[in-house]
Amino acid sequence: MEAHRRLELLSQKIQGCTLCALHQQRKQTVFARGNPNAELCFVGEAPGADEDAQGYPFVGRAGQLLDRMITAMGMRQEEVYITNICRCRPPGNRTPTTEEMEACLPYLHEQLALVQPRVIVALGATATKGLLKTSLGIKAMRGTWKLYRGMIPVMPTYHPAYLLRETEVGRLDAKREVWKDLQAVLERLGRPLPPRGKK
Repeated sequence: MEAHRRLELLSQKIQGCTLCALHQQRKQTVFARGNPNAELCFVGEAPGADEDAQGYPFVGRAGQLLDRMITAMGMRQEEVYITNICRCRPPGNRTPTTEEMEACLPYLHEQLALVQPRVIVALGATATKGLLKTSLGIKAMRGTWKLYRGMIPVMPTYHPAYLLRETEVGRLDAKREVWKDLQAVLERLGRPLPPRGKK
């Protein structure tokens, strides 16, 4: 309960944050959704228009795909924790700058220290860069276990928005690669793999 109270206080603190210019255009900050006691945490990039409007991460098209991915893993949305590197929407949904990420990262570090997930899935290049302090691209990083702060296993994989774009043009390789990554996550958590054909 103490961790839950401190997460609520952290969320309130972020609501008043003015550390970077992103606060000037936000409708509201976006903190997290899901279970703060979760074993599995998904970390994305930054809010989009839907997230900025509703105040929760991954509630647009990419979020709907993420929810389907979680279901395909045999898990419920209430069993995972979902957050972002940045808490305010960048204009035009552009990629956050290094300075914007650096302003927000202390909040993420505190948040993850309170949640203490067993495994983190880094969704896309920005999340991977922020969590792991790497300059390598997501194609070089995905599918390979890394460590967040030397403690928590991290699986970098493609962002759901990228999967949507690839699928729309008929490229399904990325989708298959993400499914392999999520299966590796299930194995790391000691959870059963879904039956073949149930993805």
